[in-house]
Amino acid sequence: MRAPSDDEPHASATALPTLPAGWPATSIAEAHARLTAPGARFEMEERVIGGVPTRVWKNAPPTLRDVFLNARAFGARECLVYEDDRATYEAFARAVLTLAADLRARGLAKGDRLAIAMRNLPEWPVAFFAGALCGAIVTAVNAWGTSDDLAYVLADAGAKIAVVDDERFARIAPERARCPALAHLLVARATGPLPAFATALTDVLGPVSAWADLPDRPLPDVPLEPEDDATLFYTSGTTGRPKGALSTHRAVCSNTLTTACAVARSFLRRGEDPPVPGPHLPQRVSLLVVPLFHVTGCMPWLVNGMNAGSKIVLMRKWDAGLALGLIERERVTLAGGVPTIAWQLLEHPDRERHDLSSLEALNYGGAPAAPELVKRLRAAFPQAKAANGWGMTEVTSSFASNNGEDYLVRPDSCGVPAPTNDWKIMSADGTRELAVGEVGELWVKGPQVIKGYWNRPDATADTIVDGWLKTGDIARLDDEGFCFLVDRAKDMLIRGGENIYCVEVENALHEHPAVIDAAVVALAHPTLGEEPAAVVQLKEGARASDEELRAFVATRLAAFKVPVVVRLASEPLPRNPAGKVLKREVKRLYFA
Repeated sequence: MRAPSDDEPHASATALPTLPAGWPATSIAEAHARLTAPGARFEMEERVIGGVPTRVWKNAPPTLRDVFLNARAFGARECLVYEDDRATYEAFARAVLTLAADLRARGLAKGDRLAIAMRNLPEWPVAFFAGALCGAIVTAVNAWGTSDDLAYVLADAGAKIAVVDDERFARIAPERARCPALAHLLVARATGPLPAFATALTDVLGPVSAWADLPDRPLPDVPLEPEDDATLFYTSGTTGRPKGALSTHRAVCSNTLTTACAVARSFLRRGEDPPVPGPHLPQRVSLLVVPLFHVTGCMPWLVNGMNAGSKIVLMRKWDAGLALGLIERERVTLAGGVPTIAWQLLEHPDRERHDLSSLEALNYGGAPAAPELVKRLRAAFPQAKAANGWGMTEVTSSFASNNGEDYLVRPDSCGVPAPTNDWKIMSADGTRELAVGEVGELWVKGPQVIKGYWNRPDATADTIVDGWLKTGDIARLDDEGFCFLVDRAKDMLIRGGENIYCVEVENALHEHPAVIDAAVVALAHPTLGEEPAAVVQLKEGARASDEELRAFVATRLAAFKVPVVVRLASEPLPRNPAGKVLKREVKRLYFA
C-alpha cells in the first residue's frame, strides 16, 4: 500500500475504475423499489409531519429509547474504547440508566434542555442517551468554543443542566450569570474541587471501569413519541451567531436506515444480494473521530453504530498518526468522517508501517470531497469501499449517499437521496423547478428535515417552505437523480460578470500530486469586482511553487478561473468542527 512519491506520474488517480461485469445490474429506481417492497427491511409508509405528508421508514426505531434498548441487547460485546478505558454494552446501559435517574432527581423533565459540552469522551454518549431517556432535548454544544460561545448557546437553549468536561467547566463557570436557566453542572473527569453548583460525574457513575458494577435501574417512566423533540444541534456558524436546529426522535432515528439502505443499494447495483443484518455477522469496529457535538459524529457514527452493536473507538483529538495505530490495534473496519481525515490517513508518511488490512469502509461527508480522493483511496486501500454523501445539520446528518461503484463512476457526485427523501433544483427566486442538468439551489424534503430553528420563527419561515428545506447549496442533478454540488451560494464569486464556483477550482488544485488541501476565496478587484485566490497546503516533503500550481489549474480550467495568486500554508487550513474550511479566516490569515 505504498503511496506514490511526489515525482511519480499520478496514474492511479486518472485510470478508469474496474467495474463488475454487467454493472450496473439494476437501476437506482429498481434497487429502491426492491429494497422498500412490502415486508422488506426498508419498507416505507406515509405519515403527516407538521401538516406535510411524508414518506418514513416503517421499521426504523421509533425513538432514541428504542435505539438504547437495541444497543443493550448486545450485552457483553465491547461498546466503547477510549485510551485505556473499555466498556461493554451492558456496562454502558447501566451507566446511562444511573445518570438518567440522577438527572430526574435533579428535576430534569421532558422538554427541558440538557446540554453536553465536552470532547469525545465515553461520558458523552452516556449523557446523550440519559438525557434522551428523560425526554429532554439533548443540546450539543461546540466544545471548541470560547467562553462567550459556550455561554451564548447555553443561554439561547435555556439549558437546565449541563454535562461538561473539566476544560469546558473552566470556561463556563465564570459565565453562569449569563445562563439564568442553568441550575447545575455535572463535570466529567474533574481534576480538582468543585463549587456547590457543580458535581463530579464520577460521584454519580464512578470510573468507566466500574460501570459494569452499577445497579440495574429501570427505564425512566417518560412517554416518548417519534415526533417529540429530541436534539438541538447548533449550526456551524461560519458567519455570525449559530442557530439551534431542532430535530425530533423520528429525524434522529431515521439515520439508522438511511445509511444502511445506501449500502444495500450498492450490493444490488453490482448484482449481489445485501447481507442480512444480525448477530451472526462479525462486529464492526468504528473509529469515531468527528466531534460528537456535530451531527456527523453523533448520528451516523454514534447512534447508528450503537443501534447495530458496533465497537466504537473514540479519539479525544484527531491525530492521523495515532489513528493509524488505533486502526491496527483495534482492527478497525470503518474509518473516516470528513474528507480531510481521509486525505490525512492516505498521505501520512507512517501509513505503510501499520497493518490496515481490517479496514472495510472509508466513509465521509460534511464537506466537499475532491473527485481525486476516491481514486486515491481505492489504489491505497483496495480492500475498503469508499463512500461519500451529503447532509447538513438541518437534515439531521445523512440524507444522500454515493457508495461502491457508483462513487467510482461519479467521483464528483454526493450521490442520490434515500428512498424516504426527495430533492430538487430550484431557480434563484424559488418559483421554478429546474430541469435535469440545470444549475440552481438544492431544496430537500424528508423525515430528517429539522422541525425548525430554536426561538427563530423568522429563520424557520425563510428556510423551510411546505416541508422543503432551502439548503443554500448550488447544484445540478443528472437523469438518475445523482447530485453534483457546484458550490455554496455564498462561496461563489463573480469575476467580470462570470461565475466562478470555488469548489471547481479547489478540485483542480487537489489533482496536483503535491497538494493535500486547498481553499479558494474571493479578492476584491476595482474593475472586475472579484478575483479568485487560493491557499494550498502541500503534502509533507512535497514542493510546488505559485507559478506551477497556477499553470496546473490553467491546463484544466478556463483562464478566468485560474487563481491570480496561490499562497502556501505551513499549517492545516482552519476548519470548523464540521470539517468545512473557514473561508473568512483563510482570508484574514493569508490575504489581510
